[in-house]
Amino acid sequence: MVKAIDCVHSIEGEGPALFMVHGIGARRTSWARIVELLKDKFTCITYDLRGHGDSPLPEEPFGLDALVADLEALRAKLGIEKAHIIGHSLGGMIGPAYAHAHPERVISLGLLSTAAFRTPDDAAKVQGVVAAMEEKGIEAVLNTLVDRWFTDDFMANRPDLIEARKRQVLATPAHIFLNVFHIYAETEMASWLHEVTAPSLVLTGELDGGCNPRLNKQIAEALPNSELVILDGLKHAIMIEASDRVAPHLRRFLLAHS
Repeated sequence: MVKAIDCVHSIEGEGPALFMVHGIGARRTSWARIVELLKDKFTCITYDLRGHGDSPLPEEPFGLDALVADLEALRAKLGIEKAHIIGHSLGGMIGPAYAHAHPERVISLGLLSTAAFRTPDDAAKVQGVVAAMEEKGIEAVLNTLVDRWFTDDFMANRPDLIEARKRQVLATPAHIFLNVFHIYAETEMASWLHEVTAPSLVLTGELDGGCNPRLNKQIAEALPNSELVILDGLKHAIMIEASDRVAPHLRRFLLAHS
């Protein structure tokens, strides 16, 4: 039995419940702009993953099942019967895994900038990033990660947001950051995605290297009830770099399935 952690959360807005699940080394505040754009129609529930931000540190290493258990514990604590779930990157794996385990609790899913159907070459590349961080330290590899997350123009124009994202990563305990990166690198949803029946929006950036359109097309094809959106000119951190482009797609999709 996986022991759930009581994750720190924030609630804004009114309407159907919408859980928003962040990615590796991020925080619930990553959704701030999207919350602003959705809270007139949805009760937006953001939370810090275990070991991140204000949430408690787990006592031992954990897997994807523990992150699913944390979300289920939060839903039960809040007394919410059914909810929409959107997740970014690792959060885009937690959402479908939750829907697979608890289909009766899910109205719809948003899979943002996530990965499945990795080829051996795809898997080797992401495992190589983990190995580099374990060998050299997270800080030594951080600029490489940032280059994969943001476009050059955005990095040049918004150094404040780039530095804020770096600070989030470095403020995350190293063993937690590596633990969740391992989960992201080693999770493969291909064998069960076809069993997730909730309406699903699959959304990624055209230039996202690890969570690229090729993989996201396969994700959308596997999900029985899905829609695919590729945002041109964007890399991985679409929530930060392009909230105003992401939110309208989420809003339209969520309203259509509420």
